[in-house]
Amino acid sequence: MQDDESEAIDGRRAKGNRRRAEIIDATLAVVTREGAAGVTHRTVAKQAGITASLSTYYFATLDDLLVAALTSVADIYSARIRQIVEDPGDKVRGLAELIVETAGAGRERALAERELSTLAARRPALAPIARRWREDVAALAATLTDAPEAVAALVAASDGLCTAILIDNAPAETGYVHEVLCQALGTHRRADSTSRRATDAGVEPR
Repeated sequence: MQDDESEAIDGRRAKGNRRRAEIIDATLAVVTREGAAGVTHRTVAKQAGITASLSTYYFATLDDLLVAALTSVADIYSARIRQIVEDPGDKVRGLAELIVETAGAGRERALAERELSTLAARRPALAPIARRWREDVAALAATLTDAPEAVAALVAASDGLCTAILIDNAPAETGYVHEVLCQALGTHRRADSTSRRATDAGVEPR
């Protein structure tokens, strides 16, 4: 009997998690199509094919809904940047490739992230999540340089490139984005990183 009750509880929990995910996906779809201003429980419920009351059952307030939607996108970016940091390859190129996705397969995700992050200026509940992209890029930059100004420059360049690519809505070149990010780091990249690249290329570092 106890096992049956546990299975029933697990089943309800799984169903609830699926429903939450569906509502979050619907929210992101509304953001992509209409902008963050178009998000209401009614528009999200219509997108998800459910009643507005069911939407409010899972997300009591609009802030709850927006925070959940932005968190789902931020989690993806955090995981990608963490993977870049852990990868032994060129971290700046890895970041450049992630940014270039804004012009292709990752456009809708990036557009939703930008829309909801900008909304954080008016909805403080979104602010901690909205900061995560910059914090993640800063953490990546900190593996390459000890200079705070270089970290800030890389974060600013990453932000600006993402926004420009979204506005232009045209293909982006990885090589160009990589070069801009390298210029942002400037001469502040760690000496040991420079030496390692030179050694890998068969050049004796000076």
